[in-house]
Parts: sequence; C-alpha cells; structure tokens
Amino acid sequence: MNGITLVVLAAGMGSRFGKRIKQLEPVGPKGELLIDYSVRDAIEAGFDRVVFIIRRDIEKLFKETIGDRISKLIKTEYVYQEINELPFRKDDFPDRTKPWGTAQAIYCCRNVINGNFAVINSDDYYGRESFKLLADFLKSPDASACSVGFVLKNTLSDNGTVNRGICRIDEKGLLAAVEETKKIQRDTDGVIRGLRNGSPVVLDENDIVSMSMWGFTPDFTQRLTASFTDFIRPLPSGDCSAELTIADAVDREIMNNGYDIRNIPTQSRWFGITYEADTELVRQALRDRR
Repeated sequence: MNGITLVVLAAGMGSRFGKRIKQLEPVGPKGELLIDYSVRDAIEAGFDRVVFIIRRDIEKLFKETIGDRISKLIKTEYVYQEINELPFRKDDFPDRTKPWGTAQAIYCCRNVINGNFAVINSDDYYGRESFKLLADFLKSPDASACSVGFVLKNTLSDNGTVNRGICRIDEKGLLAAVEETKKIQRDTDGVIRGLRNGSPVVLDENDIVSMSMWGFTPDFTQRLTASFTDFIRPLPSGDCSAELTIADAVDREIMNNGYDIRNIPTQSRWFGITYEADTELVRQALRDRR
C-alpha cells in the first residue's frame, strides 16, 4: 500500500495571544514547538510524509521556524490555502479577506493526496497514543474514515471557554453526528455548559468530542469537493464571513450520503494554546511526558 500522510492545518498561523504568535511559542525543554511533538509522534507511529497547509504570506516565516527543521525528519510538502481556491464562483467574492474554513484547506490538498491521510491542527498536542491509533486505522481501515474521539473533560481549558464538536456515536461505533458547540466551560457548580446554535446546553464530562484529528481515505477529497460546492452555491455574492469546517462537511456526508466514520476512542489528554495562560500548563504536560 502507499504510505500514510499527515496533513497539518497551519494556515491560521499568525493568530496571536498577548503580543506573541501562539504557534511559535516554545513549549519543550529545548525550545520545541507543539508541532515538533506532533510530527515526531506521527513518524514514530508510521507516517512517512507531512503536508503543511499554509498561507503564502507566511511561507518564509513558517519554513524558517518550523518547516526547514521538520524536512530533515520526514518528506515535507506545502499547500497554500488561498481565498479564490474554489470549485466555482471564484470571482463572486472580491472583498473576502479570510479563508473559507478548514474544509477549504483540505479541498486545496486534493491534487497532492494519493493515499490514506490524517488531518490535525498545528497548535494542538494530541499525545503518542492518539497518533498510534490513527496510524493503525489508516494502515488497515475498516470504515471510510475515522475520528479520534477525546473525552470532553480532557479537553477543557482552565482559562476560558472552548469550542468543540460533540460526537454522537451509534451502536456500531460509527459517528452518527458531530454537533458544533461553542463557549464550553465548567461552571463554578461543576456543570459543563455551552451553546449550540445559540441555545444553552448542558454537557456530560464524558461526552466524546472531535479535536480535528481525522483519518480519511483518498475519496474524501472528491466528497469534499461536492460538499464545498453545495455550500458555496447559495451564498450571496460578496459574502465575507461564511466558513465550512471539516466537522461540518463530515456531518453533511453522514446525514446525506451514509458516510461511515469510525470513532476511535482515546483517553489521551489534549493540550492546546488557546489562551496565554495555557502555555505553562502545556509546558508542564510535556515535562511530564514519558
């Protein structure tokens, strides 16, 4: 079989906390970034290529701070997420200044995907076990795709609210739905609350959530092209804010086309730098890493 590719969503690099770029925050004992740990865990699990999705305007900075170092460890390629990279209506949104979301990022990869592949965020720490589970699935898939499912209580921040895709799992261990839920936090009474479609919801700490750690077979890029086309078709000309996430696209495929996505549960603790105060917690977790 072909090797397996790690696709890293890094076009959002440059979003800041405080006065620094969070993706470039050193967190390891030797100044490592979170992406260093992800790539090393992926190599250990059996991935043999990494594709970074970036913006052209950060290419020089990205290669100097991350890419050139990673390319010494694994075959490394780049894809550029650009606003006009659309299946049609390319000239209908002249005032748009932001990309179209993570689903568009994967759409931009359609010409470089030649085998099974995984998708992760550049500024998340998923843990060795999660990469091993993901690689094992991609080496011998028993479904069209997979999502590594984290336990909600292992993905909260002590420093503010988070957004999560709450996964509904059927009796076969397949995703039945991914429900985007925002502003999630554990309140002072110990109850975890959030907003779904603008309405308050109470969540269970053991709910399974998607942390944008996906595994796909190559046909997903064709499915995504169709889904992205359907998403763009009804938008008003000049729309500047609509986005389609991978979770949204996956949910559409589940609901409309019976797409089978295996939930792969993990007890790994997720860490990410959402808020500046998260940085020290991440450093401590990496110091404790065995």
